[in-house]
Amino acid sequence: MTSTTKRGIELLHDPSLNESTAFTEAEKQTFGLVGLVPDVTETEDLQLQRVNLQLAQKNTDLERYIYLMNLLDHDETLFYRTVMSDPARFLPIVYDPTIGEACLKFGHIYRQARGMYLSITRRGKVKEILKNWPQKDVRFICVTDGGRILGLGDLGANGAGIPIGKLQLYTACAGVPPQYLLPMYLDAGTNNEQYLHDPLYLGMHKTRPATADLYSFVDEFVEAVQEVFPKCCIHFEDWTGTDAVHLLQRYRDKYCVYNDDVQGTAGITLAGMINAAKLKGTKLKDEKYLFLGAGSAGIGLADLLCSALVAQGVTLKEAQSRVYMFDINGLLETTRKDLVDFQKPWRQHDWRRLQSKSYRNDGEDQRAPCDPCAVEPHRACGMRARSGLQLVEGQSDLRSRCAVRAGPLQRPDISSGAGKQLLHIPGGRYGHLRYASEARHR
Repeated sequence: MTSTTKRGIELLHDPSLNESTAFTEAEKQTFGLVGLVPDVTETEDLQLQRVNLQLAQKNTDLERYIYLMNLLDHDETLFYRTVMSDPARFLPIVYDPTIGEACLKFGHIYRQARGMYLSITRRGKVKEILKNWPQKDVRFICVTDGGRILGLGDLGANGAGIPIGKLQLYTACAGVPPQYLLPMYLDAGTNNEQYLHDPLYLGMHKTRPATADLYSFVDEFVEAVQEVFPKCCIHFEDWTGTDAVHLLQRYRDKYCVYNDDVQGTAGITLAGMINAAKLKGTKLKDEKYLFLGAGSAGIGLADLLCSALVAQGVTLKEAQSRVYMFDINGLLETTRKDLVDFQKPWRQHDWRRLQSKSYRNDGEDQRAPCDPCAVEPHRACGMRARSGLQLVEGQSDLRSRCAVRAGPLQRPDISSGAGKQLLHIPGGRYGHLRYASEARHR
């Protein structure tokens, strides 16, 4: 056991030190535990057997999630021993997809505080509040404002489960000691009416502030971290798409910051693209790319992809012209007036040739939408497209000619029979994707 001055009940109440029934006789004598725990010394394997027995009595993954979080609150070592005994079984319970349901019900299943909760009402005192954290050497802070949790939207304080779960993966998968990790929720309100009227909601019952006010609050937080935890990397997680990109741009050249949704997704997906190109015997610079979804994840991947294309000898402008991005409103092209700043470099100029030939106007004054299948891409990338963004089967045989990749799409329209064509799906569990480009316009 790690050297500690804690003894007896105080030690048993510290999940980072408590070993429950695994304490040796010598440890029981040394730390005043005789009589406070059963008079046995069990191996971790035997403890794990008991955990699995108790988990088998749970009916749903949410119940198993709650059980495992309770285990973490009491015996950190046994929790991580359990998770890593069978990662394929337990990671989907402690994180995605079960974490989504846990976040939706966060205020209702809440048991014990984990991490820190920092409200915008505490502006001017952020540095002092950070000093309340008991660990003084924090290396990673995973922080969210709950603005866009997974594919579920604005969950406000209910999104606090995401940084908690993500940092558990740091430990379980990368071996980062948990004492160096700090999950944090920045509470700037929520626009989710359901939670604003829920008495058990654990955040501010106020709507979100203007962007300038939010960024001023985040500025104070980021600067306070530099003083209180000078060796710390700030991991932004599940902010809204525009905030994710803009905050990364705001701090990346000044501080050690990282955004998993923008940079992590891009890195792992580009790795898959590079290996897919090797399998196909092609080069990235010679192919065209169809993106279904043009939010922060899609833009992050497009930026990194184009840097790879430039490294293969094409200009940045040529690289960007090979990327065709579709969002819920269609192709990103030059006549669109609804695009944000970081989407504008991806506007296509030759959009007219992509207009659907089978579109029926039904008398309305609307032009034909662009058909993504007309791009004839070599790669199709699904990047968290919202419901309604689907791929039309039959207009083009994308399955046979594309290396298809998908991030975790929200409620995608899925049909069977294409799993063999999917070379790489980071975070996705989907087969063939379908895009009904005309359905919205009829």
